[in-house]
Amino acid sequence: MGLSHVMSRRSWIRGTAIILPLTAALLAGCGTAAKNDTYDLSAAAVDGTGPSAKNKQILIADPTALKALNSDQIVIRVSPSEIQYLSRSQWSDTLPRMVQSKLVQAFENSGKLGGVGKPGQGLAIDYQLVTDIRSFEIDAASGNKAVVEISAKILNDRNGTVRAQQVFRATAPAGGDNVSFVKGLGRAFTSVTDQIVGWTLKSI
Repeated sequence: MGLSHVMSRRSWIRGTAIILPLTAALLAGCGTAAKNDTYDLSAAAVDGTGPSAKNKQILIADPTALKALNSDQIVIRVSPSEIQYLSRSQWSDTLPRMVQSKLVQAFENSGKLGGVGKPGQGLAIDYQLVTDIRSFEIDAASGNKAVVEISAKILNDRNGTVRAQQVFRATAPAGGDNVSFVKGLGRAFTSVTDQIVGWTLKSI
């Protein structure tokens, strides 16, 4: 059928009549061997109005996530305890690696830092941004709403203390087909990224 299920092997349709508009998109092409469409996320075009920190360098640590999110699959939440993956669709990389890459790009686009990079790039860093992806999904039970929630901590790399921590969340309408779902997730992620960049610049 083109659907992966992490809770059971029950049919998508069984007991889910409240999300029929989503069902049609998910089941399109059942029984075919069509290759998955591959999607990317856009880096947030941050407004650059935050304070400058040109004398600071930060490292964007590898984001953590539960197994259900730590893959290239696009998550559809059917109920609070049940998820499925969007059929015939996938991210261009694992979700944590994509989030990390887009966060780096967003900080670079801000033009407010002396340097930003990933582990292994040899930066003499002042702070680490440590993130955990809590939600990155289409909430089908709430009318196909894109939900992105990421917790973030700023660690002083010199002494290991937490400078600041906060949870960032955004939602966006997600339409009724695969492309619309991905666009909705992109909008919600852009909002969260913009919040994280502004908060980090103010905190360091």
